[in-house]
Amino acid sequence: MDVEDVKFARLLVFVNAAVPFALLLWDWRHAELGANPLEFVTHTTGMLALIFLTLSLAVTPLRKAAGQPWLIRLRRMIGLYAFFYAALHLLAYVWFDKTFSLGAIIDDTARRPYITLGMFAFFLLVPLAVTSTNRMVKLLGGARWNRLHRAVYIAAIAGVAHYYLLVKADTRKPVAFAIVIGALLVYRLLNKYFPSRTERRPARAS
Repeated sequence: MDVEDVKFARLLVFVNAAVPFALLLWDWRHAELGANPLEFVTHTTGMLALIFLTLSLAVTPLRKAAGQPWLIRLRRMIGLYAFFYAALHLLAYVWFDKTFSLGAIIDDTARRPYITLGMFAFFLLVPLAVTSTNRMVKLLGGARWNRLHRAVYIAAIAGVAHYYLLVKADTRKPVAFAIVIGALLVYRLLNKYFPSRTERRPARAS
């Protein structure tokens, strides 16, 4: 795949990943967030954060299984969108639910396990977002950077647990996320110990 094609693919991902945010703004501007706007915004941003986090984890297995090295260039952008929507999710909680009351946030985090897990997942993502630039990769070194960014799996697991405890009754969606993330973890282990079974050679240019 040539440089222009990769640039177009990145642009396509950038625009499409921004669409849900644009739709949220549109619904907010036109007062179409439903009977409970806080719940709608919080649920939507949290779901988007999990979706993009899961997609970012899927990039490397897809790249290796399909033999398409250029796909790795999309991972950073997808991961940053996961952080962006996670930040919006946290902002909705802190602003609309707790009105920026630090005491109330600390108390809620200490008393409610699902809030604790959500906070834990978000703060794990912070250093990953901060170190996502090429400059930080060079500064940390490839091996150290890779070790740090393995924390994304812990963040994903904590995020799914947060979602599972939050919904209480209908757990189908968090369970579905758990299955997908679990499969990606299994693939990662297989690729580490049996790489010849999981990787394909890069596809030849046509």
